[in-house]
Amino acid sequence: MNQEYEQMVQQFKNYVPLLDALKDEKRHAIILLLAQHKSGLNVNTIAEHIQLSRPAISHHLKVLRQAGFVDYDKRNVENYYVLTIRKPLEQLKLLIATIEAQCSQS
Repeated sequence: MNQEYEQMVQQFKNYVPLLDALKDEKRHAIILLLAQHKSGLNVNTIAEHIQLSRPAISHHLKVLRQAGFVDYDKRNVENYYVLTIRKPLEQLKLLIATIEAQCSQS
């Protein structure tokens, strides 16, 4: 196996958290909901819209945070979650560009 192939395999491994974060429909719903509310939403409000328990919403938000799709602002005693999708999208675009470049060389 050549070095380019090994680099692509490593790149895929590096992006597993991003891809994993996007594989769940509830996380899709959270991303879309946060996209509509630029100032952020707390867990209770997200749970009302998505119709999941607070612990389930918190779990999905943790996965999305670890992948870089969301972050939070502390306001008084609550966290308000906001969409921070630019960096993970740029990383995914880089992965796609790498794959496209490899395909065009074949």
